Amino acid sequence: MLYLLFRFLLRVLYRLLFRLEARGLHHIPKDGPVILASNHISNLDPPTIGVLVPRKVNFMAKEELFKVPVFGPLIRAFGAFPVKRGGVSKDAIKSAITLLKEGNVLGIFPEGSRKTPGAAKKGAAMIAVRSGATIVPVAIVGGYRLFRKTRVCYGEPLDLTAIIHESSPDMLEQVTDAVMERIGQLAAQNR
Repeated sequence: MLYLLFRFLLRVLYRLLFRLEARGLHHIPKDGPVILASNHISNLDPPTIGVLVPRKVNFMAKEELFKVPVFGPLIRAFGAFPVKRGGVSKDAIKSAITLLKEGNVLGIFPEGSRKTPGAAKKGAAMIAVRSGATIVPVAIVGGYRLFRKTRVCYGEPLDLTAIIHESSPDMLEQVTDAVMERIGQLAAQNR
């Protein structure tokens, strides 16, 4: 109930402040495990990619955020779970895979940090392969300028069957490259 209330409030706020518009919501499967893989341009990105989606979207969040009074328990109530930065967080990966195997939606930013745009990590690909989740590429376009349009564009689910069944040593890199390429195309098409 708390999630629905805050999602409604954020929808109103984002539409007023950033004239938030969604394109391609119909590409998100209505059920089953889904990864929304998005570019990462701002701290505002997690709510942006989830606020207009009819399904609850869960996120990994840096561990430090859970230590902030009030904010930590709040993001946990919204389905966020902690990830250690600067290395592989086995607990976060296990949590993500479990969440997806239960048929939920997970928002991921393959670039990891906003400070390294385009430098994607293989974690999202590994989680997708291990969980069997559908990957929906997402591009945020517009840059959060007050009262100017910000667009969130959901692309068609990626068909990575050929790459995954090939099982080559660089499979995760190929999946990551395919995801990032499609995110880039979506961003370019919707500027």
